[in-house]
Amino acid sequence: MYSFMGGGLFSAGVGNILLVISTATDYWMQYHKSGSYMHHGLWRYCVPGKCMTHTDSIAYWDATRAFMILSILACFFECPILKITLISFLVLLAMAVYTGMTVNYYGKRYWNWRFSWSYIMGWVSVVLTFFSGTLYVYVLCQVHFMFMK
Repeated sequence: MYSFMGGGLFSAGVGNILLVISTATDYWMQYHKSGSYMHHGLWRYCVPGKCMTHTDSIAYWDATRAFMILSILACFFECPILKITLISFLVLLAMAVYTGMTVNYYGKRYWNWRFSWSYIMGWVSVVLTFFSGTLYVYVLCQVHFMFMK
């Protein structure tokens, strides 16, 4: 039982770290334009040699930013089950919004684009927080059944 609890804590910790890194970095998507590769994150976009802050207020970027920030803030809740469920849901929502809109927008405009490592870290964070939540629920059920005997 303690190994499941330790696995849940480890998964939650790594998932939270990946969540923060994913949100803060500028490699959510890369694309090829004018003979060079460019990349962007939630906060900045980069062309060869310099990075600039997003000045456009595009709805799906704003929604993705909001859900990612809310999920990071949810890391500070005290109740582990609520925390893990809320983080998983918010990150899943952010990643789904970003995925759907990016595929729809960039898939029609650029022939050579791809999701990058910051984006992939976001999805790994979803899997790890879901896994840790599952382990927490398992441990709670085991403790509950132990006391019922």
